[in-house]
Amino acid sequence: MPSVVKGGSRCAPTIRYSLVPELSVDNASEWLSRAGSPSAGFRFTELGGGISNKVVLAEGPDLRAVLKQSLGQLRTAVGWHSERERILRESSAMRWMSDQATFGRMHVGRIPRVLFEDPLTFTIAMEAAPAGAEMWKTQLFRGELDCSTARTAGATLGSIVSASWQNTDAELLFGDQTVFEQLRIDPYYRFTAAGRPEAAQYINRLIRSSATRRVSLVHGDWSPKNLLVSNKDLWVIDWEVIHYGDPSFDVGFLLNHLLLKSVAMPQHRAALASLAQAFIEGLGGRLPPDGLWIVPAGLEHLAALLLARVDGKSPAEYLDDGMRERARSLALSLMRHPAGSLEEIFTR
Repeated sequence: MPSVVKGGSRCAPTIRYSLVPELSVDNASEWLSRAGSPSAGFRFTELGGGISNKVVLAEGPDLRAVLKQSLGQLRTAVGWHSERERILRESSAMRWMSDQATFGRMHVGRIPRVLFEDPLTFTIAMEAAPAGAEMWKTQLFRGELDCSTARTAGATLGSIVSASWQNTDAELLFGDQTVFEQLRIDPYYRFTAAGRPEAAQYINRLIRSSATRRVSLVHGDWSPKNLLVSNKDLWVIDWEVIHYGDPSFDVGFLLNHLLLKSVAMPQHRAALASLAQAFIEGLGGRLPPDGLWIVPAGLEHLAALLLARVDGKSPAEYLDDGMRERARSLALSLMRHPAGSLEEIFTR
């Protein structure tokens, strides 16, 4: 069990991260046991977890769950740290959204049910998507370009925005943007601006303007890898970057993933552009009346995020050198000469 020591100017309890046991398939049963769930007959499988977490799938006779532990040092070539307590905000966000009657009535998206939390080891367990569910990202790379999935992704995001729009409880619970700064603004925007002086003015202006828009919950990682498709259901996972702020960031984030895939798979560019448009249509149908600015603002984020996935701390792993140069050129072009429409961006 990790020790707790006093630290900081106010002697707040601080966990020694180095003494926290690391989640693995070998010890995952211990977490289930502490949560009161017998682990006999369970099968444990280590999942990817991306660069920021350890993730284990637990499958038993009557339970299918995901155990997730946040990392302090992310798995990147360049040093990248984030506070591990973000895992507890993730579970809080899933609970908060699941409790919102507005979101429930919209019948879009599925949010995993939180099963337990272990604050001392920065670990949570949540309901797993059904067997056979797969990342939307996987389907996209197989060339399965279904506009209905894109439309649902937009409608689900719009429902989250609407359910938390100017909600004082959401702002009180998730107003701290420290993790967003650590996992998005610093490694994506500030790091990229420092390495690309020609983009610095655009990116720094975007950081300032986005910081003034605090109107709803922002998922912070609205990516095809975090949207799991199971029949007609779309499961939303990975809420660790959750905060109350500028929802146009999520719009730009998803559009950027589709744009990057059109760079990687130019033969599917037209179809991916149609997916982007379907996403916007699904989103627009759910946004509050005074949120029409969110889509144009999302296109501003798109240019910066495109450059960040080439020159930031988390470059897109599927782009080769030629693809990266094309993406970089497009991003800088969009900063100098903003596109008038989503269609124009994909055409460029």
